[in-house]
Amino acid sequence: MNQSSPSTTPSFSFPEAIAKTQELMQQMVDNQLSEEAIPEAIANLVKSQTGARGFFVAYLTGDLSLADDPTQGVIEGLQSSPEIVSDLLVKNVAMSAAMRLTHLRNDDETAAAGSQRVNRRTVKLIQKLKMTEIEQEIQDLKSTIVKGEGNYQEFLTRWGYDEEQQAEIKQAISSINI
Repeated sequence: MNQSSPSTTPSFSFPEAIAKTQELMQQMVDNQLSEEAIPEAIANLVKSQTGARGFFVAYLTGDLSLADDPTQGVIEGLQSSPEIVSDLLVKNVAMSAAMRLTHLRNDDETAAAGSQRVNRRTVKLIQKLKMTEIEQEIQDLKSTIVKGEGNYQEFLTRWGYDEEQQAEIKQAISSINI
């Protein structure tokens, strides 16, 4: 945990955020954390891009079933950072949809199922959050795929998504009911 001064709140590195999320999830499973304490704990993680990335890696890919049905405390914690959360959730839908296709191409059904689980969990979070920022991010991604340029072009290019993967991404984000 890094603190620049006593008055600032903690900022986490990526590995710290993953570890903190795993610890938080285990406390939730073991009923060691009240529902009232969950939003603050999550808000502390997702207030930075790095902390939020670590949170989503641990939360969406973990073996605990918590992410299959997010609690109100989780939702409230995520709502504390709408810009960061909306950007990362839309990218998580895109990446998990594209990776599922990649794994199927490589005949890796187990990895494809893991990507599908991340996709399903991410969509459920998006639907429960009901944030206008997410709707805008989805529209921006859709528009970029259709036009071949836009706010998400760098993202699509960086990950090297081909036409079929982009079609899979478009299908995945188009099917989300917010």
